[in-house]
Amino acid sequence: MKRVVSIVCSLCVALFVSLGMYAQQKTLHDFVVKRIDGEDFNLSSLKGKKVLVVNVASRCGLTPQYTQLQQLYDAYRERGFVIVAFPANNFMGQEPGTNEEIAAFCSSTYAVTFPLMAKISVKGNDMAPVYRWLTEKEQNGKEDAPVRWNFQKYMIDEEGHLVRVLVPNDKDFVSKITEWLETR
Repeated sequence: MKRVVSIVCSLCVALFVSLGMYAQQKTLHDFVVKRIDGEDFNLSSLKGKKVLVVNVASRCGLTPQYTQLQQLYDAYRERGFVIVAFPANNFMGQEPGTNEEIAAFCSSTYAVTFPLMAKISVKGNDMAPVYRWLTEKEQNGKEDAPVRWNFQKYMIDEEGHLVRVLVPNDKDFVSKITEWLETR
Protein backbone atom coordinates (compact mmCIF):
# COMPACT_ATOMS: atom_id res chain seq x y z
CA MET A 1 0.00 0.00 0.00
CA LYS A 2 2.85 2.39 0.84
CA ARG A 3 4.33 1.73 -2.60
CA VAL A 4 1.04 2.61 -4.32
CA VAL A 5 0.76 5.84 -2.30
CA SER A 6 4.34 6.68 -3.18
CA ILE A 7 3.71 6.13 -6.89
CA VAL A 8 0.53 8.21 -6.81
CA CYS A 9 2.34 11.02 -4.99
CA SER A 10 5.16 10.92 -7.53
CA LEU A 11 2.65 11.10 -10.38
CA CYS A 12 0.90 14.07 -8.75
CA VAL A 13 4.20 15.92 -8.34
CA ALA A 14 5.11 15.19 -11.97
CA LEU A 15 1.72 16.47 -13.11
CA PHE A 16 2.04 19.72 -11.14
CA VAL A 17 5.58 20.29 -12.40
CA SER A 18 4.44 19.67 -15.97
CA LEU A 19 1.54 22.10 -15.62
CA GLY A 20 3.88 24.74 -14.17
CA MET A 21 6.33 24.25 -17.01
CA TYR A 22 3.49 24.52 -19.54
CA ALA A 23 2.40 27.87 -18.08
CA GLN A 24 5.96 29.14 -18.22
CA GLN A 25 6.45 27.89 -21.75
CA LYS A 26 3.63 30.05 -23.10
CA THR A 27 4.92 33.50 -24.03
CA LEU A 28 3.70 36.74 -25.52
CA HIS A 29 4.99 35.40 -28.83
CA ASP A 30 2.23 32.76 -28.89
CA PHE A 31 -0.49 35.31 -29.64
CA VAL A 32 -1.86 36.85 -32.80
CA VAL A 33 -3.82 40.07 -32.30
CA LYS A 34 -5.45 42.61 -34.59
CA ARG A 35 -3.78 45.90 -35.44
CA ILE A 36 -5.91 49.02 -35.28
CA ASP A 37 -6.35 48.77 -39.08
CA GLY A 38 -7.86 45.29 -38.68
CA GLU A 39 -4.87 43.34 -40.00
CA ASP A 40 -3.38 40.44 -38.04
CA PHE A 41 -0.28 41.17 -35.99
CA ASN A 42 1.68 38.09 -34.97
CA LEU A 43 3.43 38.89 -31.70
CA SER A 44 6.06 36.28 -32.59
CA SER A 45 7.45 38.98 -34.90
CA LEU A 46 8.71 40.65 -31.71
CA LYS A 47 11.09 37.83 -30.75
CA GLY A 48 14.41 39.29 -29.69
CA LYS A 49 12.90 42.64 -28.67
CA LYS A 50 11.97 44.08 -25.31
CA VAL A 51 8.27 44.87 -25.40
CA LEU A 52 6.10 47.16 -23.33
CA VAL A 53 2.42 46.23 -23.52
CA VAL A 54 0.07 48.98 -22.33
CA ASN A 55 -3.69 49.40 -22.31
CA VAL A 56 -4.58 52.92 -23.39
CA ALA A 57 -7.57 55.28 -23.45
CA SER A 58 -8.12 58.64 -25.12
CA ARG A 59 -10.26 60.29 -22.44
CA CYS A 60 -8.37 59.40 -19.28
CA GLY A 61 -6.49 61.65 -16.90
CA LEU A 62 -3.42 59.53 -17.73
CA THR A 63 -3.76 59.99 -21.52
CA PRO A 64 -0.83 62.49 -21.56
CA GLN A 65 1.39 59.46 -20.85
CA TYR A 66 1.26 58.95 -24.64
CA THR A 67 3.90 61.70 -24.85
CA GLN A 68 6.32 59.92 -22.53
CA LEU A 69 5.64 56.56 -24.18
CA GLN A 70 6.38 58.03 -27.61
CA GLN A 71 9.60 59.57 -26.29
CA LEU A 72 10.69 56.18 -24.92
CA TYR A 73 9.85 54.52 -28.21
CA ASP A 74 11.78 57.13 -30.19
CA ALA A 75 14.81 56.80 -27.92
CA TYR A 76 14.98 52.98 -27.83
CA ARG A 77 13.29 51.49 -30.90
CA GLU A 78 16.58 51.26 -32.80
CA ARG A 79 17.91 49.22 -29.86
CA GLY A 80 15.20 46.56 -30.08
CA PHE A 81 12.37 48.07 -28.05
CA VAL A 82 8.73 48.24 -29.08
CA ILE A 83 5.57 49.45 -27.40
CA VAL A 84 2.36 47.62 -28.21
CA ALA A 85 -0.71 49.62 -27.19
CA PHE A 86 -4.17 48.15 -26.76
CA PRO A 87 -7.03 50.66 -26.56
CA ALA A 88 -9.66 49.47 -24.09
CA ASN A 89 -12.96 50.89 -22.89
CA ASN A 90 -13.06 49.01 -19.58
CA PHE A 91 -12.74 51.96 -17.23
CA MET A 92 -15.56 54.52 -17.03
CA GLY A 93 -16.05 54.60 -20.81
CA GLN A 94 -12.78 56.44 -21.35
CA GLU A 95 -12.11 54.88 -24.78
CA PRO A 96 -15.49 55.10 -26.54
CA GLY A 97 -14.24 55.71 -30.08
CA THR A 98 -13.94 53.40 -33.04
CA ASN A 99 -10.55 52.05 -34.10
CA GLU A 100 -10.43 54.72 -36.81
CA GLU A 101 -11.19 57.51 -34.33
CA ILE A 102 -8.62 56.20 -31.86
CA ALA A 103 -5.92 56.00 -34.56
CA ALA A 104 -6.67 59.55 -35.71
CA PHE A 105 -6.61 60.88 -32.13
CA CYS A 106 -3.29 59.19 -31.30
CA SER A 107 -1.68 60.40 -34.51
CA SER A 108 -2.92 63.99 -34.47
CA THR A 109 -2.79 64.69 -30.73
CA TYR A 110 0.31 62.75 -29.63
CA ALA A 111 2.09 61.86 -32.91
CA VAL A 112 2.08 58.18 -31.86
CA THR A 113 4.14 55.94 -34.13
CA PHE A 114 4.41 52.82 -31.99
CA PRO A 115 2.06 49.95 -32.91
CA LEU A 116 -1.58 50.45 -31.96
CA MET A 117 -3.77 47.38 -31.83
CA ALA A 118 -7.53 47.13 -32.27
CA LYS A 119 -9.67 48.00 -29.27
CA ILE A 120 -10.11 45.05 -26.91
CA SER A 121 -11.31 44.23 -23.42
CA VAL A 122 -8.59 43.96 -20.77
CA LYS A 123 -10.76 42.61 -17.95
CA GLY A 124 -13.99 40.74 -17.35
CA ASN A 125 -15.60 37.80 -19.11
CA ASP A 126 -14.71 39.15 -22.56
CA MET A 127 -11.03 39.74 -21.73
CA ALA A 128 -8.77 39.26 -24.74
CA PRO A 129 -6.61 36.10 -24.56
CA VAL A 130 -3.35 38.09 -24.59
CA TYR A 131 -4.54 39.99 -21.52
CA ARG A 132 -5.61 36.79 -19.81
CA TRP A 133 -1.96 35.68 -20.27
CA LEU A 134 -0.60 39.01 -19.04
CA THR A 135 -2.79 39.11 -15.93
CA GLU A 136 -2.91 35.51 -14.70
CA LYS A 137 0.03 33.76 -13.05
CA GLU A 138 -1.45 30.44 -14.10
CA GLN A 139 -0.84 31.51 -17.70
CA ASN A 140 2.24 33.75 -17.56
CA GLY A 141 4.15 31.77 -14.93
CA LYS A 142 5.19 34.95 -13.08
CA GLU A 143 2.40 36.76 -11.23
CA ASP A 144 -1.25 37.70 -11.06
CA ALA A 145 -1.42 41.29 -12.29
CA PRO A 146 -4.99 42.34 -13.05
CA VAL A 147 -5.38 45.61 -14.91
CA ARG A 148 -6.13 48.34 -12.37
CA TRP A 149 -6.79 51.19 -14.80
CA ASN A 150 -5.82 52.63 -18.16
CA PHE A 151 -2.09 52.80 -18.91
CA GLN A 152 -0.97 49.75 -16.91
CA LYS A 153 2.36 48.61 -18.31
CA TYR A 154 3.67 45.06 -18.77
CA MET A 155 7.39 44.65 -19.43
CA ILE A 156 8.19 41.64 -21.60
CA ASP A 157 11.72 40.32 -22.25
CA GLU A 158 13.24 39.29 -25.57
CA GLU A 159 11.99 35.71 -25.16
CA GLY A 160 8.41 36.85 -24.57
CA HIS A 161 8.29 36.36 -20.79
CA LEU A 162 6.62 38.74 -18.37
CA VAL A 163 9.30 40.57 -16.38
CA ARG A 164 7.51 43.28 -14.43
CA VAL A 165 4.25 45.18 -14.18
CA LEU A 166 4.01 48.92 -13.57
CA VAL A 167 0.78 50.34 -12.20
CA PRO A 168 -0.90 53.06 -14.26
CA ASN A 169 -0.22 56.02 -11.97
CA ASP A 170 3.44 55.18 -11.27
CA LYS A 171 4.99 58.64 -11.61
CA ASP A 172 8.46 57.11 -12.03
CA PHE A 173 7.53 54.74 -14.86
CA VAL A 174 9.87 56.34 -17.41
CA SER A 175 12.98 55.86 -15.28
CA LYS A 176 11.97 52.28 -14.39
CA ILE A 177 11.48 51.40 -18.04
CA THR A 178 14.69 53.18 -19.03
CA GLU A 179 16.64 51.27 -16.38
CA TRP A 180 15.19 47.99 -17.69
CA LEU A 181 16.03 48.92 -21.28
CA GLU A 182 19.59 49.83 -20.36
CA THR A 183 20.27 46.43 -18.74
CA ARG A 184 21.26 43.49 -20.86
